[in-house]
Amino acid sequence: MSWATSRRTFILSIIASFFIAIIALVLISVLYKSPSCSDNIQNQNEVGVDCGGVCPYLCSMQIKEPTVRFVSMLQNVGNRIDAIAYVDNSNTNAAVINAPYKIELYGADAKQIAQYKGVVDLPPHGEVPIFVPNIYDGTKHIVNSFLSFSTTSMRWFTANKSPQVLPYTNIKIIGTTTPRITATLANPTGSDVTNVKVIIAVFGASGNVIGASQTLVHRIPAEENVQIVFTWNKPFPSLPVKEEIWPIMPITPS
Repeated sequence: MSWATSRRTFILSIIASFFIAIIALVLISVLYKSPSCSDNIQNQNEVGVDCGGVCPYLCSMQIKEPTVRFVSMLQNVGNRIDAIAYVDNSNTNAAVINAPYKIELYGADAKQIAQYKGVVDLPPHGEVPIFVPNIYDGTKHIVNSFLSFSTTSMRWFTANKSPQVLPYTNIKIIGTTTPRITATLANPTGSDVTNVKVIIAVFGASGNVIGASQTLVHRIPAEENVQIVFTWNKPFPSLPVKEEIWPIMPITPS
């Protein structure tokens, strides 16, 4: 091979290498995807596939599923039935927003009478009430009721702090035929609180819930108090001995 041919071959090799490098860079930029929390691959420092580690949501093996303490059906006026349930989240630093749940009602023949689907926020290491007014309005007798969560649809995240607690005082029961319960709800924070759903559960001497209701407080000014009122259209089935009031406050990730 002559010197001229060798020189030409060398130059062509350099040009070919240059174009190959450009093509390789283009292919890498088009085909390569950096690790993420939505690539269906366990990479980065993830505990599972797209969960734990740097990802915002926790893996199922990192949390304990919520437990249902009780579900009670309460007879209201006419055939109307209201539902009240207590749910526990035993995770000390994990919470979930809009956890989907289902309440099923069954009759004496073990056939489903009614079903209700909703969502609820579960704060870390907390107890949460679920109140569903008029869950059933019919003549069939309810024998059993169950509440279950769609755990595969729940997106748990780290939350080391529980929501702000609004204290309440001055609970008063007024009347017996159509009872009313009033209380004072305080906002100890330095900013207004708006659209607070407040649930009340009334317990009898047996320890069972004998009444439940809810109200919406549109605004509580900073460092001020408001009166809240709960009403019923029929008497409680037994003497009230304890009331628990739950102002539902939003959950924020840590």
